[in-house]
Amino acid sequence: MKQYAFFFAMLVAGSLYAQKLTSPSGAITLDFHLSAEGAPLYSVTFKGRAVVNDSHLGIRLKDGGDPVSGFKGGDLTKGFRIESTNTSEFDESWKPVLGEQSSIRDRHKELRVALVQQADLRLVIVFRVFDEGVAFRYEFPKQAHLNHFITAGEATEFNLADDPKTFWIPGDFDSQEYVYNETRLSEVDNDKLNLNNGIGLKSIAGRYVVQAPLMMKTNEALYLNIFEAACINYPVMHLRVDPARHSLSTQFAPSAAGDAAYLIAPAVTPWRTIMVSDDARDIVGSKMVLNLNEPSKIDDTSWIKPMKFVGVWWEMHVGKSTWDYAGSQNAQNASSQAPIPTGRHGATTANTKRYIDFAAKYGFDGVLVEGWDIGWEDWFGNWKEEVFDFVTPYPDFDIKEVSAYAKAKGVKMIMHHETSGSVANYERRFDRAYAVMKEYGYPAVKTGYVGRIIPRGEFHDGQAMVNHFAWVAQRAAEYKVLVDSHESVRPTGLQRTWPNYIAAEAARGNEFNAWSIGNPPMHETLLPFTRLLGGPMDYTPGIFEIKMSMYDPKKTEAVHTTLAKQLALYVTMYSPLQMAADLPENYERYPDAFRFIRDVALDWDETRWLEAEPGDYLTVVRKEKGGERWFLGAITDENARKTTLTLDFLPKGKKYRATIYEDAPDAHWDRNPKAYRIRTVEVTAKSKLNLILAAGGGCAISFDPL
Repeated sequence: MKQYAFFFAMLVAGSLYAQKLTSPSGAITLDFHLSAEGAPLYSVTFKGRAVVNDSHLGIRLKDGGDPVSGFKGGDLTKGFRIESTNTSEFDESWKPVLGEQSSIRDRHKELRVALVQQADLRLVIVFRVFDEGVAFRYEFPKQAHLNHFITAGEATEFNLADDPKTFWIPGDFDSQEYVYNETRLSEVDNDKLNLNNGIGLKSIAGRYVVQAPLMMKTNEALYLNIFEAACINYPVMHLRVDPARHSLSTQFAPSAAGDAAYLIAPAVTPWRTIMVSDDARDIVGSKMVLNLNEPSKIDDTSWIKPMKFVGVWWEMHVGKSTWDYAGSQNAQNASSQAPIPTGRHGATTANTKRYIDFAAKYGFDGVLVEGWDIGWEDWFGNWKEEVFDFVTPYPDFDIKEVSAYAKAKGVKMIMHHETSGSVANYERRFDRAYAVMKEYGYPAVKTGYVGRIIPRGEFHDGQAMVNHFAWVAQRAAEYKVLVDSHESVRPTGLQRTWPNYIAAEAARGNEFNAWSIGNPPMHETLLPFTRLLGGPMDYTPGIFEIKMSMYDPKKTEAVHTTLAKQLALYVTMYSPLQMAADLPENYERYPDAFRFIRDVALDWDETRWLEAEPGDYLTVVRKEKGGERWFLGAITDENARKTTLTLDFLPKGKKYRATIYEDAPDAHWDRNPKAYRIRTVEVTAKSKLNLILAAGGGCAISFDPL
């Protein structure tokens, strides 16, 4: 269903200075006007309460941006008059290829404000107001004095109405892999924190710079989130904090030449988004970011399927085996003579067959193998142009034999391409690498971008890399390959346009628990409010052997959850690509708990967030696509929690068997993390369930119709 109502006004110069736009429900109001200096300003209120006070908008252009047209640069931040305005309403539902619900409603109002300066430079600011927030972007029409141009930055501000509680990670142009901090906005200060993210600092953007999405809670108990959508051909947005003014402004990773973005008119920027509600469930369940992206560019999507997989991966993180075949001590000799194997290489033909057998036995779709190809002896931190060729296996990995074995067992293989940050090398070898995948029947690839970017001087969050990740999704679609990117820019809804971009990491994942200080119990309660607003995350849940001391008595590292919470993450952390990340033998020690991982669905008809409080707890229930089963996940932070749930999401008049995987009474994420119990009860839509979550714990429930 589409409904359009257009109201157009062409206005003479100077006759209009202010515009107002309300959300479809009327709860959110956007005000726009020009200052006396002709500077664009906006503000946002929620149910009459100020959220964002008057804040500047605009773009700064670099001098000498277009020698062809003679454009010498400019400041698109003031000196404007309103040339015209255009308002419209939009209401449409669309169906994602894979998703948290089978149909998504896009309902909003739009205001387009066309601005012009005396020099005839034109800028259009487009606002969209949804029931859960406001979005705006800049558009550069084709015009005589603006063709090829360079942006030096934006004047975009978010002047907040108070000093909210803020969940933040430091601005870093190369990594999002940090533990979240919880402070007032006025207390943000990177210099006062231990910022060791476990792999070494990369490129901190400044003392008062944080990353988007930024989740906040105001003193009036409003939930506020600042993010972006459809970041295409533009650098990722970071946020510079003015602690005294409770204000945020945009900051961007520079190119190797020190510029923000290179554009050709007509052009658009990403959408800047402000989500606001007095109910946290509206934020975590929002589809505003997806709605602001373009529809799918893939006509035939029948080959895009969800996948549940196991793989040769966690055993390297816990130190049981290695990615490299020969060991770094043999790296110098590896190119001139046959390398000497260490005997600890994980990606062997025999070991991979063991994982294939496990996947076939327990109904998993695929097997990932990392460390299969030459180059791992000399890959990390060396900033080398060519490390991997993505086609040559180690001597102990027979790709032809492995592929044939997997095919005979009905298991799909997932390719791994680690670029070591050498993007130029990957793009140069892309077609050869994907031809090998097609030859051996690999339907999906996990890409990696560990290390500094080559070409040198570029950052992970810069325009060039944003374009690269979109290019990989597009080119992979030509080969009908699913993409799971790691160490990438954080997604901003790109999976709507390229639905084969099935998952990404782009945050601090579960592997940090194996070899660092780990992720605190509140970490997973925040990711759905932050990273996952932009797209599915490959968090690699499902670790059953919580303590790393089982692999080495000297190890003190551990997963900071209970086993039951690891099960619940399969529901709370949405992804149509889910890994059972632990070792096969560890799952076979707990077959009753492993049952939930085998059963849980990956693609959904419906999702309902029953409870939500950022940094504290989450409860979500989802209905499998095309079926009748429901799955529930509930998680908490370091505090134990009791809750009572009404099951009115179940169809009326039907009975279900609820299988409840929960923390045992003495469970605790640190002292007794593997204590769990399983019980079954018969329920209906009128039933209530009392749940007790241990500290750092969770609960997973499957509802099967009777």
